Amino acid sequence: MRPQPMVSIDVWNASVDFPIFDAKSRSLKKLALGKVGGKIGAEGRVPIIEALHDINISLRHGDRVGLVGHNGAGKSTLLRLLSGIYEPTRGSSRIQGKVAPVFDLGVGMDPELSGYENIMIRGLFLGMGRKEMEKRVDDITEFTELGDYLSMPLRTYSTGMRVRLALGVVTSIDPEILLLDEGIGAVDAAFLEKARDRLNDLVARSGILVFANHSDDMLVELCNTAIWMDEGRVKMHGSLREVVKTYKGRDPYEHLNAATLERIGQSPVLSGNGGE
Repeated sequence: MRPQPMVSIDVWNASVDFPIFDAKSRSLKKLALGKVGGKIGAEGRVPIIEALHDINISLRHGDRVGLVGHNGAGKSTLLRLLSGIYEPTRGSSRIQGKVAPVFDLGVGMDPELSGYENIMIRGLFLGMGRKEMEKRVDDITEFTELGDYLSMPLRTYSTGMRVRLALGVVTSIDPEILLLDEGIGAVDAAFLEKARDRLNDLVARSGILVFANHSDDMLVELCNTAIWMDEGRVKMHGSLREVVKTYKGRDPYEHLNAATLERIGQSPVLSGNGGE
């Protein structure tokens, strides 16, 4: 049996602040606050956005964490802290393992290059090697069903075609720490249904998953615990059922359809966790 990689995420009393150096208008401050979450404070004469405050998180191999909270609560900022994109203003963090941040399906893709070329670029952006991506091209091609379009520039693609290409690449990688933002759920329902097995396989190959999403179905399928973010703080961290029930006022397992319940029971990721 292949040994499990040593992956971990530890965050101690971490806060992330953003100074706004030209924030004379209230509308500008509101715009910035809406994008990162948290509260507007003040440090001297410079307005400060307190995007994250006093975050304490410890994750280990096998953890599948859903991030819940209203828009602007700090979920995306937390993902960027966990990826190393943002450094804590106060406190500290330590990430052990190769991180694959999937915040925007279109990041790392060039509209002037072909679909095939963008497969390579996107894979390299997500931390894969060139030879690793070359081995995956045929599988990605079959999954996307884009055919001859893969030889054409990305700028000729419709939005749906771009999502197919990006999702094909994302679900082909081998991450140690997988950070997914909620945008991955905003795809065509029929294609997302086709991609469910690949998403489950992707999560199964990852050591740690942190997934920000509003969909109960997707959270239940992919996660076993949850963190409730509110105004840049961790309001609750525990089992998926208890956190979502407290946050939304309903049991996330109550209204699942039969197909979803069957997938949960059969999924290697979810078997035996999260539902109790």
